[in-house]
Amino acid sequence: MFDTLARAFRIPDLRKKILFTLFIFAVYRLGAHIPVPGVDRVALSNLFKGQGALGFLDLFTGGALSRFSIFSMGIIPFINASIMMELLTAVFPSLAELKKEEDGRKKLTRYARNLSVLLAAIEAFGLTIFMHNYKVIPSLTPLYVISSVITLTAGSTFIMWLGEQISQYGIGNGVSLIILTSIVARFPTDLARTFALLSRGEIGILNVIAFFTLLILIIIGVVWEESAERRIPVQYSRRIVGRRVYGGQSTYLPLKLNQAGVIPIIFAITILMVPQSFIPFVKIGWLKSVLNIFSPSSIFYPIIYFLLVLGFTYFYSSIVFDPADLAENFKKYGGFIPGVRPGKPTEEYLSKTLNRLNFFGGVFLGLIALLPTFIERITGVTEFQLGGTSILIMVGVILETIKTLEAQMIMKSYEGFLK
Repeated sequence: MFDTLARAFRIPDLRKKILFTLFIFAVYRLGAHIPVPGVDRVALSNLFKGQGALGFLDLFTGGALSRFSIFSMGIIPFINASIMMELLTAVFPSLAELKKEEDGRKKLTRYARNLSVLLAAIEAFGLTIFMHNYKVIPSLTPLYVISSVITLTAGSTFIMWLGEQISQYGIGNGVSLIILTSIVARFPTDLARTFALLSRGEIGILNVIAFFTLLILIIIGVVWEESAERRIPVQYSRRIVGRRVYGGQSTYLPLKLNQAGVIPIIFAITILMVPQSFIPFVKIGWLKSVLNIFSPSSIFYPIIYFLLVLGFTYFYSSIVFDPADLAENFKKYGGFIPGVRPGKPTEEYLSKTLNRLNFFGGVFLGLIALLPTFIERITGVTEFQLGGTSILIMVGVILETIKTLEAQMIMKSYEGFLK
């Protein structure tokens, strides 16, 4: 990775793109420290002492939520809007047709932007009321609510714009890199707290060594999982059109072990967070006991979490990957899988292969989602807010960015050779 960055810096165009990306990161981190006015800092600090669901959200805002800054909602509204658009394209055929054309994809992106602004306004209103209920905002007037909603919505929209600038003028996917920056921004603080506990003797040096060793092993496993794929051979028959010969070559269809990415974990956490958010407001004993099942301290929590991740892996993979559409495209362009007849048999073969991959990928995702929590409990090192989602995002984004850099370096090398 570092060798790739060093070689990229020697190319003027790539150096400009990398420096531009770093500049956007600096702007993003600066905005994360600009607070919304009229906030009680003591009440805000007390609210985030328990972490829980708020700690998970704060991780994806780079600590902006715990400061109640203008970037408190981070890029989360845009992520939610993008996921909703993916689900809507699976439900409405007219939207699915748009994905097949360049202009249609641009239109879907525009829909996602508009939806993210709407979601940001709704979430900003809810966040303002939530902060008032916990005395973080002592005085709540209609004018303050309007100004707070506008400020938070503008902050989230500005982050979305920053991500687009990175995608257009920088290196890699802007939204993914913004999320990566948010996660990495917590490292220095978490590391300082861990060594402070170590210096006071509250945790042992062997616990810290064991924690980081196990964490490195998990990261190695995630790198392997992100790179693993099932390559299905595909043969194209030779066609003669006029005087030209088309097809006749052999290739393969790469199916990743993890087709759904981190979306199943995000869906599972979202489902689990809903009952947890109602626990402080419920006074009925039996209902509170039922809701406590979804609390991280419950013995049923890991089981429910694992089953939700596995289930959502199948669900989301079925949305992003359509065996019937792929089999139809093979048939249209003269492609076939050796030993499998075109049409329905090809569709059934792809579905069977995908189900097997989803099982192993879902089990792996479920274990990755749970292992960091178990490691924290075993070693006693609890200052690092590193869940399975954050590890998967970090590894996936870094690998994808390195591939983008290497592809651009190869392209520049070819340009230099041609000149």
